[in-house]
Amino acid sequence: MIEELKRRIVEGGSITPKEAEALASVPDRDALCDAADEIRRYFCGNEIDTCSIANARSGKCGEDCKWCAQSKHFSTGVKEYERIGTTQLVQMAQGYDRIGVNRFSLVTSGRKVAPKDAAAFCDDYKLLAKETTLSLCASMGLVDEDTLRALKAAGVSRYHCNMETSSEFFPSLCTTHTPDDKRRVIRAARAAGMTVCSGGIIGMGETMSDRIQMAFELRALEVDSVPINILNPIKGTPLEHVPAISKDEIIRTVAVFRFILPSTTLRFAGGRARLARTTVKRILQGGMNGVMIGDLLTTAGNDARDDFRLFEECGFQIKKQLAK
Repeated sequence: MIEELKRRIVEGGSITPKEAEALASVPDRDALCDAADEIRRYFCGNEIDTCSIANARSGKCGEDCKWCAQSKHFSTGVKEYERIGTTQLVQMAQGYDRIGVNRFSLVTSGRKVAPKDAAAFCDDYKLLAKETTLSLCASMGLVDEDTLRALKAAGVSRYHCNMETSSEFFPSLCTTHTPDDKRRVIRAARAAGMTVCSGGIIGMGETMSDRIQMAFELRALEVDSVPINILNPIKGTPLEHVPAISKDEIIRTVAVFRFILPSTTLRFAGGRARLARTTVKRILQGGMNGVMIGDLLTTAGNDARDDFRLFEECGFQIKKQLAK
């Protein structure tokens, strides 16, 4: 079955949700991963797309997303501030630029940035465009198309808005906004001339069927980049005691996503620090072709130098300086 479905995809076809579920449970996991990596090489080559983020506004978020340390509904002790300093921001971006990171995004807490705050962030983006060679991204919530167009004019080429999980499972994790709210933003970002980054978090209590549903929803939205985060349970959030997802589930999820999204950038994002090096290599050689480098929003990430050595071991070339 694995070879038949791989051949169909390489020849321009696609798989069904039922076939994806069958793939997720095949006995030979390595055969599944090897086939997923062949699909990745066929459609995407050996370049790996790296990105980093800055927590540009932290804490005091009015949304009630159960996984998030920044929600004001939960007591997590997260640092709170309204806006990162411009000097600090530029220094951070230049540091990532020097080590070969390709993309850089400002990420803000809250439902969406207000117009006056968006204007200030646009000024920061214009400066970053002058001071670095980074491709610039933004993740600023459920903003409207006018804000998206302003960000595009300031040099932002990609907008990030995670679907997070399947539309069916999402209401059990968040009640203050909906998957349709997210779809509206994704479509507005496209209308503003941006590419789109949208993925989710695995290990929040969802099933493999939920993950597969999310992948098909992302395929329908024609997103360009799919970050795959592994839940890092934060003390004080409702998900702090959720059992850790197994490495087998993580590996299989990535491989099946590659079958569903053959030409999309699948991006290893938060939560990978707890995985053994051998597991990370199996994932990188099992369909993944993008990685988030450095620290995350409220948790530490992997060492960037170790990451780049690992990419080389896995046969990747570093993708750098895409058109802005």
